[in-house]
Amino acid sequence: MRKGFTRRPQADEPATRVKNYITAGGLQRLQDEHRFLLTRERPAVTEVVAWAASNGDRSENADYQYGKRRLRQIDGRIRFLTKRIEAAEVVDPEAPRAGQAATRAFFGATVRYANAAGVSRVVSIVGTDEIDLSRNHISWVSPLGRALMKSAAGDSVVLQLPGGTEYLTVLEVCYERISVEPFREPPGSEASAKGLTRRRSPDEEETKRHRW
Repeated sequence: MRKGFTRRPQADEPATRVKNYITAGGLQRLQDEHRFLLTRERPAVTEVVAWAASNGDRSENADYQYGKRRLRQIDGRIRFLTKRIEAAEVVDPEAPRAGQAATRAFFGATVRYANAAGVSRVVSIVGTDEIDLSRNHISWVSPLGRALMKSAAGDSVVLQLPGGTEYLTVLEVCYERISVEPFREPPGSEASAKGLTRRRSPDEEETKRHRW
């Protein structure tokens, strides 16, 4: 039996040492959020800060203080997303595979397994930016993801968790489309409150002109 484990990075290891393995849908979600923050949310918050700054004493101006704090949060998120996008290594779960790559669990695999009580579960192994437990999408570096990695139907694996050890039997490994929840504009965003519309792409502008 093999044991799943989680390796802790050393303090002096660079953040970009490991590639950011991700599906195309996951990368699209990161890019959409990055675009929203950069072109819509940040300009909207900047406008609020400018307005608040014109209202007098900034030290006691709640709108100004909140706006500046929100800008720092947005800038931090933009920097994080930029790094994740630049380090992205897209993996297509539906791409043709041969040999063990088609029968063993690697990134992008959908795995059906059962615990010692015979209760089965199906999970898809995705990137750290795509974790969605409501869809049974688990990270490839999670304890369960690592335990299942390289396993094939009929294999027994050991899952080490803080609460104890679980013994799992792999029932099936396949590669199929993994549907990722798309990025949705937060309902409480400043851009939504101001009613700022999304910028149309050149293709969309061309379609609009022909329509009229």
